[in-house]
Amino acid sequence: MVSSFIFSLLLILAVWLFTKNVNRISRNIKLGKKQRINDQKKRRWRLMAWVAIGQSKMTSRPISAILHIFVYVGFIVINIEMLEIMIDGIFGTHRILSFLGSLYPVLISIFEILAVLVILACVIFLVRRNLLRLWRFRGRELTAWPRSDANIILFTEILLMSSILVMNAADGLLQARGGAHYAATGTFLVSDLMQPWFAGMSDSALVNLERTSWWFHIIGVLIFLNYIPYSKHFHIFLSFPNVFYSKLDPLGKMINMPSITNEVKMMLDPSSAETIVTEEEDIGQFGAKDATDLTWKHLMDAYTCTECGRCTSSCPASITGKKLSPRKVVMDVRDRIEEIGKHIRKSGQDSTNGETLLDRITDEELWACTTCNACVQECPVNIDPLAIILELRRYQVMEQAAAPGEINATFSNIENNGAPWQFSNEDRLQWTAGK
Repeated sequence: MVSSFIFSLLLILAVWLFTKNVNRISRNIKLGKKQRINDQKKRRWRLMAWVAIGQSKMTSRPISAILHIFVYVGFIVINIEMLEIMIDGIFGTHRILSFLGSLYPVLISIFEILAVLVILACVIFLVRRNLLRLWRFRGRELTAWPRSDANIILFTEILLMSSILVMNAADGLLQARGGAHYAATGTFLVSDLMQPWFAGMSDSALVNLERTSWWFHIIGVLIFLNYIPYSKHFHIFLSFPNVFYSKLDPLGKMINMPSITNEVKMMLDPSSAETIVTEEEDIGQFGAKDATDLTWKHLMDAYTCTECGRCTSSCPASITGKKLSPRKVVMDVRDRIEEIGKHIRKSGQDSTNGETLLDRITDEELWACTTCNACVQECPVNIDPLAIILELRRYQVMEQAAAPGEINATFSNIENNGAPWQFSNEDRLQWTAGK
């Protein structure tokens, strides 16, 4: 059958393109430094279930949480219907799962209710972004493309959900008229209410409407699938592994360089040299200057970012008017590693374009951070912007000696006086004289 062949061809092409794009992102993430994360697996599975699947961190903002749950649950459950659509498309059948009998219309009705909730949530999201213009959706890092990306996704979801309802409404009318290929499968809760809109159409027009809606939906889904890797909505796939590999240490704990840690241990206790397990590590540079100096987990964080702005809207530095935006830092990392990956694919493994991540993130942004961890706490998918900031700071301090004057003075005091104050041990208590 021609339609089945065309559908199968489109499906294979879409899956191939999606796999190619995912592999591109995977290669970019692997450009980061190695980092072993294989501890406490039971705790990590629980964390993923609670945060990524259970959406627990969304509840800090109840309105957004409810709307997002509509979209999240709708996306997962409605895709069950995609199974039926794909089987029908490949084999030329029609509503192959209708053999479920009386359970079938109940399932379709549930899908339709969720479709309506998804449409409602997307409309409200569009209003919040474009009419109410909430502050966290208007940051300077949200240039024309990020704003357009969010709107494209929301409009696409509305159209895809609407096409399901229109398809079912036309199908229901054709079932009632006893049309060939449209055997009765029961009544559907939402689309039955839409049938009067199309009741005046002829049988042939209804068939065209049903088939057009069917093809629009499936082609739209396949296009949407291949749009996602270029969009912030790739977090749909990456949020689960990203939460699984979250840092389990206390918030703000800085990752020490193992080689330096071992050197300090051996200096303090030379006899421990035999018990220290050394690992191969490139210590040619302290901290991170470019995106490839960060770990693969930092880069996965960047690709998982939803650009929701919760981190920036909770950041005290950003709230008080300083230049820092944790969201921008994460987006800059993603944009930079994309740039590096593209350049490597064109010019070779060792090629760069002469720029660095520090050309995108200014000193003013880096040093405005108070390391309060508000951004880490607020992120719904456990992204750690602070870890990236600390690595960039480490490079500036240890490689360039480019910390702000106040911090350099503190370092000098610690080195010379054993404390952050400028007074020597002998003079430190002079303020108590005469008390």
